[in-house]
Amino acid sequence: MVTGSKHLLEYPDLEGRPVRLLLDCGLFQGEGPQSDEKNRRFGFDPKSIDALVLSHAHIDHSGLIPRLVREGFTGPIYATPATRDLCAVMLEDSARIQESDFEQDLKRARKQGRAPQEHEPLYTVDDVRPALELFRGVDLNEPFAVFPGTKLLFTDAGHILGSACVHLDIDTADGVRRITFSGDVGRYVDRLLPDPARFRQADVIICESTYGDRDHPPVQETRDELLDHVLRVCVERRGKLIIPAFSLGKTQEILHTLNALHNEGRLPRIPVFVDSPLSINATAIYRQHSALLQDDVRAELAADPDLFGFRGVEFVREAARSKQLNDRQEPSIVIAASGMMEAGRVRHHLLHGLPYERNAVLVVGFCAPGTLGAQIMERPDHVHIFGERVPVRAEILRMESYSAHADRGELERWIACQDAAKVQRVFLVHGIPPSLNGLRDRFAAKGFTRIERPRQGQRFEV
Repeated sequence: MVTGSKHLLEYPDLEGRPVRLLLDCGLFQGEGPQSDEKNRRFGFDPKSIDALVLSHAHIDHSGLIPRLVREGFTGPIYATPATRDLCAVMLEDSARIQESDFEQDLKRARKQGRAPQEHEPLYTVDDVRPALELFRGVDLNEPFAVFPGTKLLFTDAGHILGSACVHLDIDTADGVRRITFSGDVGRYVDRLLPDPARFRQADVIICESTYGDRDHPPVQETRDELLDHVLRVCVERRGKLIIPAFSLGKTQEILHTLNALHNEGRLPRIPVFVDSPLSINATAIYRQHSALLQDDVRAELAADPDLFGFRGVEFVREAARSKQLNDRQEPSIVIAASGMMEAGRVRHHLLHGLPYERNAVLVVGFCAPGTLGAQIMERPDHVHIFGERVPVRAEILRMESYSAHADRGELERWIACQDAAKVQRVFLVHGIPPSLNGLRDRFAAKGFTRIERPRQGQRFEV
């Protein structure tokens, strides 16, 4: 699975008492009723979990935390300070989407004369605050005792602001057991965030494999490619360029590129709308935690205090203004969440924009199988949005260079700091079968042995 990140570690402490430590608590996305069923059944008792360690704030890693707490989890949640701040806005936004989707289903059910879905929302806005009160900030590169005999170290994953790889040193009767969980590994490119950090030798590694079977195009071409799309769609065709983007990470990357093009005098005078209250809040947190950005990006801030805004950008908060954009026919760039097109305001823009050939949808990130984004990337004759049949006549474009996930070569680079002979087990997670198989073969060629591809719910003794 590429979403719903959760890994449960069970072991005795030095006094023989059982410890249950959860790594991530993510939301499954993109499988319709199957995702909903997975999100409602943890497969373990939340009351039995002693602590949660969170790698980063993306919803497929953090999105079930409010439900975990609602079902009885009361332990600490360890995350970097930036991840904690981002979760404050991400989880509330997710809760509002849960509530809104439930209300929309009720309305459609009444209109169609059918029974509504059986379940209430996974959680509500009222469930978010009790979850946030459990967060404990742990800085990067600062060892921290989670329990007696269990030390935690976060190193920079370079994926999104505050993202971390998780390193646990667990004291056992046979010595220290060293476990590393990659979270999501970022890119080794010159953009907003530093490269993923090297890390100490591990005995066991749990590694993501989202792009484990392919390489991204050179990032140096990104700025010119984005400008080419803008010129062709918005200037030549007088259309609307709709960019579905994750509110966290992707939106800031795109705004940074557009800001650079504007400062160079190359961006045409076309309105740019960031139609996502969550993106606005996340961008403010990026500014607040600017010390986590690359050195050269921080140097840019001295000359341009706002790297994500420029003349012509409008940040849209009010729903009424968002609806006005749907009726707008003039050329424009609309950046809206979500990146997989499963939720948020982007669905309204797709509903109104997909039927017209002058428009284009620019996909800038991974779309899990089964999501609306994955369907649209197949360029079908039509899709269904809000229960309506929507023809797909707009051009469908893709830019994988904006991905925040390491490709197979970059994952090899991330793990290259390890002596393969000393790594006893490698678990490949967070990927579809081709990416899992591709990365397994690459790691095996580098000397790693006992490489596992665990199924959901499968248990291993390490």
